[in-house]
Amino acid sequence: MNDHFIKNIEIKNFKCFKDFKVEGFGRVNLIGGKNNVGKTAFMEALYVNINSQTVGTLLYALVAIKSSRYTLDILDDKNRNINFSVKRFIEDSNNIYTKSNINEVSFNIKDNDGVKEYFFKLKERDVRVNINNFSFELEHSKNINYIDNLGLNKSSLKEAFIAVQIRDKEDTLYKYINSFDSDVINFKIIGGDIPQCKSSNGEYRDLNQFGDGLKHFISVICSIYASSNGYLFIDEVENGIHYTKMELFWSAILSISKEQNVQIFATTHSAEAINSFTKIAQKQKDRDIDYIKLTKLEDNRRVAGVRDFEMLEYLLEDGHEARE
Repeated sequence: MNDHFIKNIEIKNFKCFKDFKVEGFGRVNLIGGKNNVGKTAFMEALYVNINSQTVGTLLYALVAIKSSRYTLDILDDKNRNINFSVKRFIEDSNNIYTKSNINEVSFNIKDNDGVKEYFFKLKERDVRVNINNFSFELEHSKNINYIDNLGLNKSSLKEAFIAVQIRDKEDTLYKYINSFDSDVINFKIIGGDIPQCKSSNGEYRDLNQFGDGLKHFISVICSIYASSNGYLFIDEVENGIHYTKMELFWSAILSISKEQNVQIFATTHSAEAINSFTKIAQKQKDRDIDYIKLTKLEDNRRVAGVRDFEMLEYLLEDGHEARE
């Protein structure tokens, strides 16, 4: 069932990762470490690696991770040719290389005597394209999804909720929502694209009126269903979630990801998120989890320590915070 899971990765020339290797991933992987150590960049490299089945899906991944970090720059380009932004985002990724047990990916630009060409390696296939013949067309892999630290927009949440409906899992979603907030009965997309929740008094209100925590909770659950037999990447997984709801949050993530056969990678700044993650895994007897701690050395190299279920359980029982 989990043959598609990433078990290891090698990363070269991707942001702060010059020559980096790590192995031992599980189904649900939580990435921690101090500020500016490269947690998001590490997750982005994983996302690019697994997304790169075709040139179009590689481009989609590169543009997606760039756009999530540089939203204001994209807005500045709104009146320009869309290829300008895509071209800029792609070329910023020159010389990247990632290799996992699933995929081997590289991208290089060569300019010889005024002839500019893009060179791609995708698994065992090499692709060479003159820039003048390059289409810049993006292709989205439907069961590989990414939630950045700004959360899902309305259209993305609508697409994720459709996956819940297709799988007839509305009742499961409503159960989790009601456990999160007992005043909320259900969730719907009304009028085509307006996410709304129904409160106990029978009134539907815009989801934004219920707070960022509930919106993030719903977004993550729906996105797991939308990633069935695939992958979900979540930046700052604890966004908006109060510590009193953290164990419920992890209970939903672990249960649904197991049911839907989804591999998850998520970043966190929160020791509470790590400890709740461990407690729920222990409660559910779910050993297919890992905590990945990134550390920056004095020479700016990054190293990773992977703590499996047994190590996390030991740290929790011994009173240590996993982040430290």
